[in-house]
Formats: sequence, C-alpha cells, structure tokens
Amino acid sequence: MRIEVNSLEELSKVAECIKKSDKNIVILSGTLGSGKTTLVKEFVKSLGLKDEVTSPTFAIQNVYDDTVFHYDLYNKGVDEFLALGMLEELERNGFHFIEWGEDLEDILKTYGFEYLKITITAEGAKRIFECQS
Repeated sequence: MRIEVNSLEELSKVAECIKKSDKNIVILSGTLGSGKTTLVKEFVKSLGLKDEVTSPTFAIQNVYDDTVFHYDLYNKGVDEFLALGMLEELERNGFHFIEWGEDLEDILKTYGFEYLKITITAEGAKRIFECQS
C-alpha cells in the first residue's frame, strides 16, 4: 500500500494502516530525516499515550507505556541487537518499531517472526510511505 503524506496530521493514515495490519513488528526504512521517529511519535499519540517519543539511537530501545517498543539499529547494528537479547523483546505484547532494521529481516524470517516493512521516501516536504507485509 502506498500512502502520500503532506502534513503531520496525515500521518494518522499510516498509523491506521499499521493498526489494521495483523503484524506487530514494523521495520522502518528510510534515509536520515525521512520521518521514521516522527511516525512512531504520531503512532504513540494515536493510541492516546502521553509519553514523549525520542529517537533511541544511543539507547537502542525506548518503551512507551509498555505498549510500544521503539528500536534503532543505526549505531549499534544487528549484532549488538542480538547480543543484548533484543530478539526476545519482540515476543512481548505490543507494537515493535525497528528503525534501520533492514539487516534484521532474514533473521526475523528464520525465527518465524512476521513483520510489516514501511519504506519512507522524502520528496521535499512530502513523504511517501510504502507498506509491505
């Protein structure tokens, strides 16, 4: 599914797409500044949670209300993610957003995890969200 977004308010369309999916693991793919963390922020807001969403770049994982789990593999990479036992975190109930998780895809498949992949492309102020399960 392809969703064009021209404003923060329109991110609700992407949030609804995620909620309607039968997948609770979401790999977010896109360049720096494309809107990966902004999407998680709007998703958390769409659930009515009051948590402040920030990029987990240095922490590797942020948890919001024990419902939304937000990972960033940019600095630590897949090996560190696995060494820290984070793969087991994906079994927890809730939504799991993984930024820069493209290298994790084969491992997820090997262990039987299903996921939704959202590729974000920036076109000026507009963002294109491609959702693939």
